[in-house]
Formats: sequence, structure tokens, C-alpha cells
Amino acid sequence: MRLRIGIENNNEGFRSIAWMLEHPGCYAYGGNEQEALANSVYAIRNYARWINNHEPSWVPLDGTIEPHLEQVWTDYIINEGFDRIEKNGYDVEPFFDHDWKPLTETDIDRGLKLLAWSHADLLAVIESLTPEQWATKKQGERWDITGIVNHIGGAEWWYLDRLGLAFPRNEVPREPLERIEIVRNLMNETLPTLKDVNQVVGVDGELWSPRKVLRRALWHERDHTEHIQKLI
Repeated sequence: MRLRIGIENNNEGFRSIAWMLEHPGCYAYGGNEQEALANSVYAIRNYARWINNHEPSWVPLDGTIEPHLEQVWTDYIINEGFDRIEKNGYDVEPFFDHDWKPLTETDIDRGLKLLAWSHADLLAVIESLTPEQWATKKQGERWDITGIVNHIGGAEWWYLDRLGLAFPRNEVPREPLERIEIVRNLMNETLPTLKDVNQVVGVDGELWSPRKVLRRALWHERDHTEHIQKLI
């Protein structure tokens, strides 16, 4: 299987991400692009096993996996005037050529399944947390678990907002469980309306499309689910 990959360097200033472009929710980290690319083989196998836990996988793994690097992006920071700066600004993250492609009916059907499975994984991790666990903040962490769950819902709202598809910011619930449910319901309602929509918009110096929103939403929830698992 030929694995089409986009590399994002300088993510959060210290790591690289290999994005499996045809498989939203599949990604691999590394200290540099070579490590991330090497880790992509393990990532796609784990991804296929995850899908197989729910239904027969649409990811063929009956042969050799051949990572193919299609594009490399390096994150950078801009200020309010859209000038590049060294720090304390807006982090512009990748828009790959593949993100230009409109979502097909198959993309959306699979995306909705992946979102449902990812969300179920998150809920399974947090449903039995004690109040003390929700409020525990580990050294070096930006948030406690309450803050992380709030961040998941807030980021997903923000992704939809990039396409002008979110409700007003002041209507985003404050309570974390309500927030992730309300925002995910919006994502589930919105995604089918984006079939074959050829839309790319620039917001705050960064390009966005329906395909990029799906890619980022799946990555973000899966990444933070693993993050919470490690914390507890």
C-alpha cells in the first residue's frame, strides 16, 4: 500500500507530525520529519486495528506499506499584521495540497464513523473519573483534565468557525461534557452538508477547507484522549 504523507515540521516548536493524507485521524509524531515518517508505518497499522474493532477496515494492510512523502510544511508564527515573527503570535499550521480536495460522499460517511468511534473512546476514558482526577493538574501541564476536555470542545467549535459554520462563541457551553456534546452534534450535522463543496477560505492568515477541518478534528480528539489516558 502506498501511503501518501504530508509532514508538518515545527509543530509547537519542537516536533514533526506525519499526516496520512487519505486517512483522517491517522498521524505519527517524531522529533524530526525522518522520525515521524518512520513512525507512520506503525501508525497506519494501529489505525487499521482501531477501525477493525468496529467494522472490517477499509485500510488495506495485506502487503508492504510504502510511505510516500508528498509535501513538507514548516509551521510559522505571524503577528496581527500578518508579518512573520519569532514568538508570541498566531501559529500557522499546514494546508496541504490534499486539503484542497472537496469531501466525497465516502469521505463523509467514513468521517462520521471515525468521529463517532473517537468520541466514544474519549467518553470511555473520562466517564469514571473522580472529581479529584478531573481537577488534578500535573507538573508541566497547561490544564487539568477539565481544562483539556473544555479545550477539545472549544477547538472543534473553532475549526467549524473557520468555515463560518459555528454558532456564536458566547453560546459555547462552559461545562466540559455539555460542551463536547453540543459541539460534536454541530459537527455531525454540518459534515453531510459539505459533500462536494469546493471551499477554501483564509482566516487570520491560515487556509481552511472542509477536508482540513475533518483532518484536524479527528487528530485533535484522538490526540487528547491519549493525553488524558497518560495523565490518569
